[in-house]
Amino acid sequence: MPLIPLRPLLETVDKYHFAQGAFNVNAVAQAKAAIEVHEMFRSAAILQGADLANGFMGGRTDFLNATLEDKKIGAKNIANAVKKFAEDSPIPVVLHLDHGKNFDSCKAAIEGGYTSVMIDGSSLPFDENVELTREVVKYAHARGVSVEGELGVLAGVEDHVFSSTSTYTNPLKAVEFFKKTGCDALAISYGTMHGASKGKDVKLRKEIAIAIKECMMHENLFGVLVSHGSSTVPKYIVDEINALGGNIQNAYGISIDELKAAIPCGIGKINVDTDIRLAVTRNMKEFFKNNPSKRDSASIGGVYQLLEEKKDQFDPRAFLPPIMDTVMYGTIKDDDTAALVEVIEKGVKEAIGTLIVEFGSFGKAPLVEQVSLEEMIERYKKM
Repeated sequence: MPLIPLRPLLETVDKYHFAQGAFNVNAVAQAKAAIEVHEMFRSAAILQGADLANGFMGGRTDFLNATLEDKKIGAKNIANAVKKFAEDSPIPVVLHLDHGKNFDSCKAAIEGGYTSVMIDGSSLPFDENVELTREVVKYAHARGVSVEGELGVLAGVEDHVFSSTSTYTNPLKAVEFFKKTGCDALAISYGTMHGASKGKDVKLRKEIAIAIKECMMHENLFGVLVSHGSSTVPKYIVDEINALGGNIQNAYGISIDELKAAIPCGIGKINVDTDIRLAVTRNMKEFFKNNPSKRDSASIGGVYQLLEEKKDQFDPRAFLPPIMDTVMYGTIKDDDTAALVEVIEKGVKEAIGTLIVEFGSFGKAPLVEQVSLEEMIERYKKM
């Protein structure tokens, strides 16, 4: 079926009180695997491409330096892949831009085929954040595309998103933000962190989410709260990577129990990226350990070399440049490439499948209304 905007899924989440995991993908194979595992659990799917992931999918292996043109190419590549695998899927699928850096990045994603965008103005003063988000909302809603904003600053590192300290979201400012921007969802700062090093035994400030939702109910406002930086960083996967020669230190995630406790407090969308990166990297290391003859493969041997050179990294984008045609277009040139893609897909499914169950979205796909972008344009006009 065609991709849907985020708004109908948010309305379902809000009505039935569960959370929808939103999972970052950086390759065609990852998009395929993410959709397939959601189908298995009869869950709707939110696939996310981060702003710089679009640069990577545009062929820019040094994606931190990706240009707007790179991002435009990448947005089309990932959208084409997601549309291909969603076309015959029985579940609703959303393609969402994660951490749009500016208006032009959001515009590029929408033009490329994204059905939802996040504009991150959290580093700006409140009024400037409102102005930027409102500008994106005006452009996106006129095209049926949903919008997520962000208020408050998360500590940690993820792509170009970096802060050494966090600033908790002010609940009253959050309500004002929804009113002034008209955004559909809002990422809040309540104790999560970007990256794999979140610190031990993180306790979430769930009262922040509760206060925001209570105030919104009094104001009769709709809006779903989003938990960024919410990877659980499974210890067993980190241990396995290190046992395979990796060197990942001080990696701690948000506990499943903390995240599940936040759901009834108003958190309806939970972003996860690091867990997938870890599972995919572990699987690739394991593959080359168990298949030593593949280390010199003409097609995938370069991936092994990078895995050996970059032992302290776990982002698959650090290792995949030798097979960029496979990353960008899903091209399978030989049996070696097919074998490596298979273990990449299995890693994605392992990381995502557990969280679909834990967050409660399994079996909920039939509850989500199938709304086209054209229909959503008309609905936004009336809101």
